[in-house]
Amino acid sequence: MTVQTIASLQDYETEMHALGFPEVVVRDYSADEVIPTHTHPFAAKAVVVRGEMWLTRGDDTQHLRVGDGFQLAHQEPHAERYGSEGATYWVGRRAEPWA
Repeated sequence: MTVQTIASLQDYETEMHALGFPEVVVRDYSADEVIPTHTHPFAAKAVVVRGEMWLTRGDDTQHLRVGDGFQLAHQEPHAERYGSEGATYWVGRRAEPWA
């Protein structure tokens, strides 16, 4: 987990593009939302900007709050759970070829 200073979405987009993440999206989740284990066809690098969430990979669960960052590898299985106020995070996404 990496705590990041959150300046603006535009600054985050600039940083993600420099790191090779060409797409940046805002993900907003409702209170107490639960997303079961799934994967994505892209690598992701994100920072929580509102609320809190729990990210589970295998037997490891991270509790993430505003300013906390996380990364997911291409096709990495994970589950998500959001706090009582929901959560928002900014995420850079990079498509990677199938291995």
